[in-house]
Amino acid sequence: MSLLPKTASVKPGEKFDVIIIGLGPAAYGAALYTARYMMKTLVIGETPGGQLTEAGIVDDYLGLIEIQASDMIKIFNKHIEKYNVPVILDSVEKIENNNNEFIVKTKRKGEFKADSVILAIGVKRRKLNVPGEQEFTGKGVSYCSVCDAPLFKNRIVAVVGGGDSALEGAEILSSYATKVYLIHRRDSFRAQPIYVETVKKKPNVEFILNSVVKEIRGDKIVKQIVVQNLKTGEIKELNVNGVFVEIGFDPPTDFARNNGIETDENGYIKVDEWMRTNVPGIFAAGDCTSMWLGFRQVITAVAQGSVAATAAYRYLMEKKGKK
Repeated sequence: MSLLPKTASVKPGEKFDVIIIGLGPAAYGAALYTARYMMKTLVIGETPGGQLTEAGIVDDYLGLIEIQASDMIKIFNKHIEKYNVPVILDSVEKIENNNNEFIVKTKRKGEFKADSVILAIGVKRRKLNVPGEQEFTGKGVSYCSVCDAPLFKNRIVAVVGGGDSALEGAEILSSYATKVYLIHRRDSFRAQPIYVETVKKKPNVEFILNSVVKEIRGDKIVKQIVVQNLKTGEIKELNVNGVFVEIGFDPPTDFARNNGIETDENGYIKVDEWMRTNVPGIFAAGDCTSMWLGFRQVITAVAQGSVAATAAYRYLMEKKGKK
């Protein structure tokens, strides 16, 4: 099985029942269900797996025990290939609404038409942008404490950040790791006070405030981080087995707003319980949405994708009924 889906030869201007934009877990979930609903489907995405490519071992997806993220992506590919869902690797630049027929314009492959669209465009995780971060992603560097905490039992880890996800991550990791360093660039937190107080009571959590990570070191896996105090300039090295980067996300605010899609105050695409946006015929699923903020998991993204597919199917059935 390949990490890349079988790309399709589709003609510019071709019409589909639904176009799914994105290629992460939410997009795969949507594609599986639109195919099972016998909807003519096209998937357009840039990176097979989306943020899943940044993971190492995944052990929180029901039925797949301690699976490498790359192997999970291959399984997702194989599943939609079973239904001959066409995929093209490209980026979408614009969606035009022409009397409830959508024209999806891509960067390289031209434009395609659809009666409905599912946005599964994800978010961008904020990164430290320090030496060693990219090299050790999936090899000790993680961006999801909830996902990977059980993999660091009886080890020493660091959590970087000061919001809810960082404090929640430190609290969860304290139950697995022998030692947790919580590193934050300020001496106050954006997180809810109850989270801060809970973590402060953990005997194996050490707060390192007014500090930033300058480098991540290791060989095959993470072994050490270099931390600098922003007030004193002091540099120190900490021996750790894992680094959890929890400094937030950048939602696809500009893309959404440029295409007339409403976002919440944080820039995430607003959806209802059926993943419907403010534009009839356009649905959204996964991390890009306002649904279940603060709990971004592969399993929930796939679920949202399947719900969006079902909503799109019902939308098209209603349109046919009216005709």
